[in-house]
Amino acid sequence: MDSERVDHEADSFNVAVIRGVVCGNVAISELGSGSVVHNFEVKTTGRGARHVVPVAWHDPQRPPRLGPGDEVVVAGAIRRRWFRAGGGSQSRTELLADNVARAGSARARTAVAGAMSTLPSGDLSTR
Repeated sequence: MDSERVDHEADSFNVAVIRGVVCGNVAISELGSGSVVHNFEVKTTGRGARHVVPVAWHDPQRPPRLGPGDEVVVAGAIRRRWFRAGGGSQSRTELLADNVARAGSARARTAVAGAMSTLPSGDLSTR
């Protein structure tokens, strides 16, 4: 075993970009802190499977009106949050959105470019 310590955290990143269709209505709620959260799900397809991705978008600047069937691009990071429910702890894994835009729009292209710019340059497979 190599005695050199590798700093994996320095080379790590958490970037997620999805394109899909909004499932159901967007739930908007205000937290005790005053922060406003838009929660919704996006259905994606790929690699022979369909996935429904829960999205949480905190304090959006100019949120587009979204509804069932709207095709969107969401850029952000994956997080797992813990909360108390039913007398115990539960968790939820979701995409914490930085940007949400209608698919095909200039805003969507900007969101994807912004997410990609956070990735380190070079060969990611060797890090």
